[in-house]
Amino acid sequence: MLAQHCKMIGILIISHGNLGDSLIHCANHVRGGESKHLASLGIAPDDDPDISVRKATTFIEQLDQGAGVLILCDICGATPCNIASRLTSPGRTECLAGVNLPMLVRALTYQSETLSVAFDKAFNGGRDGVIRLPQGNHAAT
Repeated sequence: MLAQHCKMIGILIISHGNLGDSLIHCANHVRGGESKHLASLGIAPDDDPDISVRKATTFIEQLDQGAGVLILCDICGATPCNIASRLTSPGRTECLAGVNLPMLVRALTYQSETLSVAFDKAFNGGRDGVIRLPQGNHAAT
């Protein structure tokens, strides 16, 4: 019996400055290795949004193995998110705003699932990763 080739979704982070690169570095540290089909596009204050859309489109074409691409951006309504919103196509490219490390780690964990499953898991991971720690006695250092 032949092994079935598993297509993984691609993940593209579109963020202000180097945030995406930093998140990828941290996710690789947490997961213990290099993540595949993952890239980031940092947006600088003077970047032309139309040129950034073209760069992001190139990343999407490189990342998409036929299973789609999950785009993660930082702040809803900001330039990276506005760029990402121009790239969404239901079933091919989906976007989540408010990227954080738990969201990215969850997306990577479910990268071999369908785009809709990875989207849901990433959304829940990002939301559930934000918690208030209980206040208590802190040992003096």
